[in-house]
Amino acid sequence: MLRPVALILSVISATSAFAVAPLDTSSQVVISVRDQKLVLMRNGSKVATYPISTSMFGLGDAWGRMTTPLGYLAVEKKIGDNVPVGAVFHKRRLTGEVLQPDAPGRDPITTRIIWLRGLEAQNAHAFQRCIYIHGTPEENKIGRPASYGCIRMKSKDVAELYDQLPLGAVVQILPDRLPKMEKTKPRQEMSSGVVASNITPQPPPQIPATKVAKVMPQPPPEMAATKVAKVTPQEPPQITATKAANVTPQPPPQISATMLAMPPSSSLSLEQMRTAGALAGARQKAKLAANKRL
Repeated sequence: MLRPVALILSVISATSAFAVAPLDTSSQVVISVRDQKLVLMRNGSKVATYPISTSMFGLGDAWGRMTTPLGYLAVEKKIGDNVPVGAVFHKRRLTGEVLQPDAPGRDPITTRIIWLRGLEAQNAHAFQRCIYIHGTPEENKIGRPASYGCIRMKSKDVAELYDQLPLGAVVQILPDRLPKMEKTKPRQEMSSGVVASNITPQPPPQIPATKVAKVMPQPPPEMAATKVAKVTPQEPPQITATKAANVTPQPPPQISATMLAMPPSSSLSLEQMRTAGALAGARQKAKLAANKRL
């Protein structure tokens, strides 16, 4: 399992006088022999995981044995800045060859060299034994023990690791499985200037169309024609000819000469009125007959 950084430093202090590159504890590599994986960590959080191959001859640090050492080591040297992926090294010098992955019949060191120095008694010979993290063309063997003591990686993976791993970075090789680690979360600058890494901005909540319809201002309701008719001013009623006839002023009644010649009705009896009417009728007939003759 991983030990705290303070404990790492206390172990390293006994051998720091022999180290050339100053230690950088902000970056750390953890290698599991059981899982055949390498994890890059930064500030205690996992950054990336890569498949690897450790020694086919087992574990240890004895002279003359092609085994992979265990314990804490550090990156002492880096060789291969900006060289092509697949470039071949012989005794840490470029040969000019560039091999493709799984090129047949060759098993050289390729692409990058990350040279490790042991920091404990159990791995004190690592630097003199030339224990590297390096690339290999035998990528089909990555994921199982296949090396001669070094840590092999795919060429593209070791080039990526090389760019992220500073000199002095601590490397721990474990015989057991990788411990559980928290993956690095994106860091965000908050308005107050405090850096937050665990807060993910949430999008504003979506309001369904039905809810929007409830709060949208509604147009004034249309008034039905029947309702409009109730409030529309009414014209004055038309008076028909029949009704007009009933209210048309009547001319004063015609008074005949006979009626004018009659004395007031209060002074005439019923018989007198009949006699006067008969005489008046006779005179009218005589007058009409005379007019006809003329």
